[in-house]
Amino acid sequence: MVLKRRSELKVLEIAFSAYPVTDLPRARRFYEGILALEPARLFGTETQGFVEYDIGGSTLGIGNGVEGWEPSPNGGCVALEVEDFPAMVEHLRTSGVPFRVEPVETPVCWLAVISDPDGNSLLIHCLKRSS
Repeated sequence: MVLKRRSELKVLEIAFSAYPVTDLPRARRFYEGILALEPARLFGTETQGFVEYDIGGSTLGIGNGVEGWEPSPNGGCVALEVEDFPAMVEHLRTSGVPFRVEPVETPVCWLAVISDPDGNSLLIHCLKRSS
């Protein structure tokens, strides 16, 4: 195997973030119904495939049907920036969404970690805006 020199290797950008799910319709009810994300693209079928959500300049995907790609609460997580942190926390609680990390205030932001229906972690985040 011939290794390329570092100068020949270049990561251009983060293409997208994705979570594996076991039940695509249930996951879509969570991401679209509770988090109010709009699906941008669907590949495959309603029950087995991949759904992409465009969020700002990024894309979050959820999908199933790839052998070895399993949901896990212990993997990395996506941080979703929200406009109104207290309102989102109240909405998530009212919707029965489990919190892995209760809301926390830091010097620069508020954050909480929730679980999707498959146990994948999502970080809910709100940067403090300077006045």
